[in-house]
Amino acid sequence: MPELPFPFPADDRTLSPHTGYTRAHWEAAADGLLRAALRYATPGHGLIDLPGPPSQSGVRSDGLEGFARTFLLAALRAAGSEGSDPHSILERYTAGIARGTLTPGRDDAESWPLIGHFPAHGQPMVESASVALGLRLTAPWTWQALSSDAQDRTEEWLRGAFRHQPAPNNWYLFPLTVAGFLESVGRGDAETARAIDRGLDLLEGWYRGQGWYSDGDGRSFDHYNGWALHMYPLLHAHLAGDGALLDRLGPRLHTFLESFSLLFDANGAPLHFGRSLTYRFAAGASVALGALTGHTPLAPGATRRILSGALRHFLDRGALTRDGVLSLGWYGPQAATLQRYSGPGSPYWASKGFLALLLPPDHPVWTAPEEAAPAEGPDRALALPAAGFLIQTTGRDGLVRLHNHGSYSWGADSAPDPLYARLAYSTRTGPTSADNTPDNHIAVEVRGARSYRPRIQPLATGPDWIASSQVPLFPAGGPILPSARIDSLTLVRGRLEVRVHRTVGVPAGTPIHHSGWAVAVPPGAEAETEQGPEIRLAGEEVTGQLLGLHGWRTATAVRAPQGTAYGPWALVPELTGTVGEDPAGTVFVALASLTGEPDPAPLAGLATAEVTGLTVTVRLPDGGGVVVDFGAGEAPTVTEVDVRADR
Repeated sequence: MPELPFPFPADDRTLSPHTGYTRAHWEAAADGLLRAALRYATPGHGLIDLPGPPSQSGVRSDGLEGFARTFLLAALRAAGSEGSDPHSILERYTAGIARGTLTPGRDDAESWPLIGHFPAHGQPMVESASVALGLRLTAPWTWQALSSDAQDRTEEWLRGAFRHQPAPNNWYLFPLTVAGFLESVGRGDAETARAIDRGLDLLEGWYRGQGWYSDGDGRSFDHYNGWALHMYPLLHAHLAGDGALLDRLGPRLHTFLESFSLLFDANGAPLHFGRSLTYRFAAGASVALGALTGHTPLAPGATRRILSGALRHFLDRGALTRDGVLSLGWYGPQAATLQRYSGPGSPYWASKGFLALLLPPDHPVWTAPEEAAPAEGPDRALALPAAGFLIQTTGRDGLVRLHNHGSYSWGADSAPDPLYARLAYSTRTGPTSADNTPDNHIAVEVRGARSYRPRIQPLATGPDWIASSQVPLFPAGGPILPSARIDSLTLVRGRLEVRVHRTVGVPAGTPIHHSGWAVAVPPGAEAETEQGPEIRLAGEEVTGQLLGLHGWRTATAVRAPQGTAYGPWALVPELTGTVGEDPAGTVFVALASLTGEPDPAPLAGLATAEVTGLTVTVRLPDGGGVVVDFGAGEAPTVTEVDVRADR
């Protein structure tokens, strides 16, 4: 556990028995992060040029990003303390706004870049939302302290967000946020009204149900649901006192938190899934927003447990550099966590995690004793058909797994993104690099090339199972399998995962590979794996297991030299089989487990599978069983059966 590079209070295990954190810890963390970042401000405070490799948008845009995102943190800190600013931090940001907008677009040491169209010049539009929200939260101490000329220049710069093309996703909420600020200070007009209406109209089209939005058209579900798609419009409604909008959007947030609150580990970690994970504890923004707006299913003590657990998780695991700056990565620096748009200031969208500071010190979220997080309760299996997710939690270790049968996003090279394309994700493992063997993957192999898991089509769900279908594709210039598909089903009980796959239209004799959880282990740890029917990988915090139940011929552990966000080197368990000759398809069954329990029992004997044609009968350790039938139609059916009499 690293020592923090700024003053920090001692743990309070009376009020906060799980994390030790109170509001004082959050305030100290905000102050420490701000003081560290402000050391890298330009002389006039217009830009904050944090150390690190530049993003694709360039150094000047990165300097604006460093300014805007830390300004949001400063605004939340000050607004939550009724303007108290003992270190005169808001004065520095106010001066920076005046200087940055003096000659925007000029190539000098202080000027902000102009807002342009996505993609080439659009990044300043993202930062305009943080500037606008920061000003809205601190208007009495920042906006009103600007001269009338500086206010006019700032407004003109911000209006660039209305006049240029956003990315076709949550970016449309940035102009909405800018418009909300301008209207709050009496500078609204038809242009601001259009920006708000446009953003809200698009949001309606992206809503898929159960509290989940797709990030734009298609099926991209990730942490942007919480820190963008819920946060920006609902916070706008809250600040504007728009009761009708709160009544429309608030219940969706309440429903979202019923499932999303399960995605935080007992150790505090949010789920490692989707892009922009270097924002880290921003994952808690929607949890805080629920308490702020009154739209939450969580008790105040559970809310603080989740929020403080996430903050402490990263502070304890090296997310800060030696001088107190948030690094580009998950714990320490880690390239695979990043995107091309990630720059040195990007991690400071973590500022959104400090939204809870808007709750007054006497709010129950700060005064109630901490309660257990939802993942620390009984074992849970929760299917979310809207997003195509199955959440699996186990109370004995507090570990969370997300089985993905509905969310996908394509990378810049037109290949599926490892942060979306895998069958499963967890709070203690990360996906392997795109250049290494993929974890939690199903692929057929043709002429030495393995297939991608591209666009995912959800098929059906039950209380503890979920199914999807994919058309296997190959790298550019690779083979083509017309009419081929792979149907996949995951069923969970306790820590166990029964994974059933069916190939359709794949030539007989084609090799097929299925991998399990990638476990970060020290180099040379192969000796700890059990080569044979079951592969067992023991890491520091988790043990991953994979066992072939039907159709698989070999089992081995494959190296992932680029590691994961949880370690610089990893192993991946992999099963290999061969597609059969039945034109109706070939069925494969595996049993997987990821657990934080010490020395878990072998998988052999915990479950069995009998396959007759396209019907799979699975016997489970509780004496019950299920029948999975792929022959009844396009989607599989799952039926609970009592198989004890057969024993």
